[in-house]
Amino acid sequence: MSGPWILLRGLTRESRHWGAFATLLAAKGGGLPIDLPGNGALASQRSPFAVEAYVDALRAEARRRGAHAPYRVLAMSLGGMVATAWALRYPEEIARLALVNTSMRPYSRPYERLRPAAWPALVRVARHWSGRDRESIAETLIHGLTCARRDTLAADLEAWRAIRASAGVSRANALRQLAAAARFEARGVPRCAVLVVSSRGDRLVNPVCSERLARAWCAPHVEHPWAGHDLPHDDPHWLADALHAVDVAGAAAAGPA
Repeated sequence: MSGPWILLRGLTRESRHWGAFATLLAAKGGGLPIDLPGNGALASQRSPFAVEAYVDALRAEARRRGAHAPYRVLAMSLGGMVATAWALRYPEEIARLALVNTSMRPYSRPYERLRPAAWPALVRVARHWSGRDRESIAETLIHGLTCARRDTLAADLEAWRAIRASAGVSRANALRQLAAAARFEARGVPRCAVLVVSSRGDRLVNPVCSERLARAWCAPHVEHPWAGHDLPHDDPHWLADALHAVDVAGAAAAGPA
């Protein structure tokens, strides 16, 4: 029987940003959200400049919380790079990866990893990163960049501002995470099963990054037809069902115990 999926978010996001998706996944077998250093419960820590250092922190935290390898890891964006590095360095510890809207060298070009059309908004996010009024503007800009679904905008911003108020990510940590993401290069192909997931409506990362990654790794690739970069926010049911289908297929392939 497989344990819960370990859940890793992306740049400056934390466990509470999984929102309704975490609840849905719990009903389908469970999920174990773990924060990257510098985010969420670990906001007081210094974010590393190297993705490999995040791996060390996550391995220790997974063990501390009672999880047992081999793990299944669902990871978004920067989290996908960390999960990939984990699978490459410690292949015996990772049974399956599900990578959502991620990108990495050598498979993606810089202007694909961050779409040029998003750069002006990202500059404004950086400019409004600190200060109560400014943080409100930053979260509004982030929502516009990452979410295609707008009917929950007011509730989302209220929740995200509360998260910032309780465990805000420092500007320095945000820049360190961005640097780690930009520098990461996947040197090899994970030996575990991999599912690549992308969103056709991603305004932040070009979906071609996922297409090219899946092709290079000969991995299955599924694409959501309209969601933005934050797929768990935009259509949590779709993503939970996709993971459940992977689990069912994996159990069938393994045969009777």
